[in-house]
Amino acid sequence: MRPTMGQQIALGEMLRDHCSLYNGALQERRDAYRHASKSRVRYGQQSGQLKEIRAFDPERQGRWSFNSQQATLRRLDKAFVAFFRRFRSGETPGYPRFRGVTWFDTVDFPKDGDGCRWNSTPHDPVTRVRFQGVGHVKVNQHRPVVGKVKTVSVKREGKRWYVLLTSEQAKPDPFPATGSVVGIDLGIASFLTTSDGEHIPNPRHGRKATAKLEAAQRALARFPRTRRDKRTKNHQRAVQKVADLHRKVRRRRLDHAHKTALDLIRKHDFIAHEDLKIRNMVKAPAPRPDPGRPGGFLPNGSAAKTGLNRSISDAGWGVFLTILHAKAESAGRGVIAVDPRNTSRTCPQCGHVDKENRPTQEKFHCVACCHTTHADTVGALNVLRAGLVRREALPA
Repeated sequence: MRPTMGQQIALGEMLRDHCSLYNGALQERRDAYRHASKSRVRYGQQSGQLKEIRAFDPERQGRWSFNSQQATLRRLDKAFVAFFRRFRSGETPGYPRFRGVTWFDTVDFPKDGDGCRWNSTPHDPVTRVRFQGVGHVKVNQHRPVVGKVKTVSVKREGKRWYVLLTSEQAKPDPFPATGSVVGIDLGIASFLTTSDGEHIPNPRHGRKATAKLEAAQRALARFPRTRRDKRTKNHQRAVQKVADLHRKVRRRRLDHAHKTALDLIRKHDFIAHEDLKIRNMVKAPAPRPDPGRPGGFLPNGSAAKTGLNRSISDAGWGVFLTILHAKAESAGRGVIAVDPRNTSRTCPQCGHVDKENRPTQEKFHCVACCHTTHADTVGALNVLRAGLVRREALPA
């Protein structure tokens, strides 16, 4: 979006007031549960209070769309539902937290035409979106919107404003069949290796931006930690520079994931990949207490593991796999995740499994049949074989 200065102020006030509504609803739930009765406040009760809240505070809460405020309360209710689900299943629950002004950057409008209107000036060649309490905001539309717009969201990223649309579309036509199947092995040296022996290089966007990020973060560290509204102009510019660099890295990583996934979908009818538990892979190693020195610790390889974790996060495997599954479903392709255990230790020629089969990171040399090839290619071949077996076992 390209809002005017006045519209930027109004959009910021809209985010502020929705954040205040979110925090107030969270405080009400906390107070109710801390009471001796241990009562629970639900979405229906809080939504029923909106009319009174809007009448009591017409200058702030009364300015904005009733529908969008209900969406904010549903957002809080969803956080509580997820918290109790994790608690009941034995996972580590994260209790919903209060949001600061800088950590509440999105407002949802569940229905186009209720508090918002996409393409609000169809007679004008310039696309605009209208929001209640803000007005008609100019939009830099980078591609045509296909289908009927269902929901509209406003998002702030630094100093930039975006409008996000959800549209109802007809089912897309599947891609033409190619008769090709492939397995992929995700890695650090190469972003991925296919069972055909093709290596996609790892762009390492985070590593390339390390020098600029370090310089920007050092400049930011010179300013004392203070509230957002107490920052000087130079402090604000330092914060913005760090945020812009992180945003640029994230978008480059996302662009690479989209292009790589689309290339795979276009070439192959079926894709198998490893079912990686990335969250477990980037965990820090547990400390090793020194039995001979009370209060001391032995080396646990945390420095090397930190570097590996940083490389795994920089590769963005999770984002890529999410995009791959979404594109495959839209194109009518098949994607299956398989167990990654021993995929790089199993010989694709004789089936012998041994950790000695992989003497180095890149080389695979079977100790039984002397088959030699690239280790990542071996992993991709075994992933494809397991994926085809699993596909045949699935019910039609």
